[in-house]
Amino acid sequence: MLVPASRDSGANIAKWKFEERKRHKLEERVYKGIPDRWRAAAWYTLIEGMATFIATSPLPGKGKEREVLRQERLIAEYHDAIDLPSTFDIQIDLDVPRTISGHVMFKTRYGLGQRSMFHVLHSFSLHCESCGYCQGMGPLAATLLSYLEPERVYICLVRLHDDYDTHDIFLPGFSGLLEAFYVQEKVMQKMLPGVYAVFKQNMISTTAYAVKWYITLFANTLSYQTQLRLWDVYFLEGKDVLVLMAISILWVFKDNLLSKEASFESILNLLSSFYVMEDDDALMAWLRRAMSDRKLRRDMALWREEWKELVRTHQERDALL
Repeated sequence: MLVPASRDSGANIAKWKFEERKRHKLEERVYKGIPDRWRAAAWYTLIEGMATFIATSPLPGKGKEREVLRQERLIAEYHDAIDLPSTFDIQIDLDVPRTISGHVMFKTRYGLGQRSMFHVLHSFSLHCESCGYCQGMGPLAATLLSYLEPERVYICLVRLHDDYDTHDIFLPGFSGLLEAFYVQEKVMQKMLPGVYAVFKQNMISTTAYAVKWYITLFANTLSYQTQLRLWDVYFLEGKDVLVLMAISILWVFKDNLLSKEASFESILNLLSSFYVMEDDDALMAWLRRAMSDRKLRRDMALWREEWKELVRTHQERDALL
């Protein structure tokens, strides 16, 4: 499905694109799981495809020319930022060796992998003054570095920030997280009313267990292979898939959550666990069906607008569990 879009001066492939005549098969192929050898090219191309920058860019030129200019600007921004000081450098240096430390790339203290992660996070902490740096950015950068060179990882983080709304997730106050929690709770009331009632009865707030799910895009929650499959779909579909992934975890454990023996402590212990899915294909099939439900997607969009209105009128505190 991927074919060369452009080549550099040495005739090496510089950019990929999805073959137009096979684009109708893209969703099916992504949900089946992108082959690992193609994941770097596919992820970068999917993230490029999601970008809304072309329509709103102040840069001169049109279409592909603007995107090339944007990429060149971000690469220059990354290299320039490496030599600038950041108030987050000490915290980043502390967090880097604790991030996916079992991966061969990041085992060696101050090895190439850890240095690349530090440079990416350091530069990204300077990109947005409002977001700066938070620990959830580490697993994102580390996973992307497993497939892409640092410059492209920086570009991907900026595009996730701008086009996938991770800006709102990392923003102090976590406005994007609270919006996701509101939508998740609305979906719970519709799909898992019993679980929602148990959480309400036991005064279990979504913030008590789901923060790390969303802020790391499930990187510290699912097995590495399942995380990669989820990211395949996330880069294609966008942020709604994260809410439905959270619902799928609650669905898997609904018998435990609805048990008479379930208590505040046992529920939080269960939801703070590391999950190894029995069948990734079944999970992806469920996510695909849910994402294909047009009424559910419309409802999710309406609930996001509802949340924004609640925030505008200062009524959001009473809207969450």
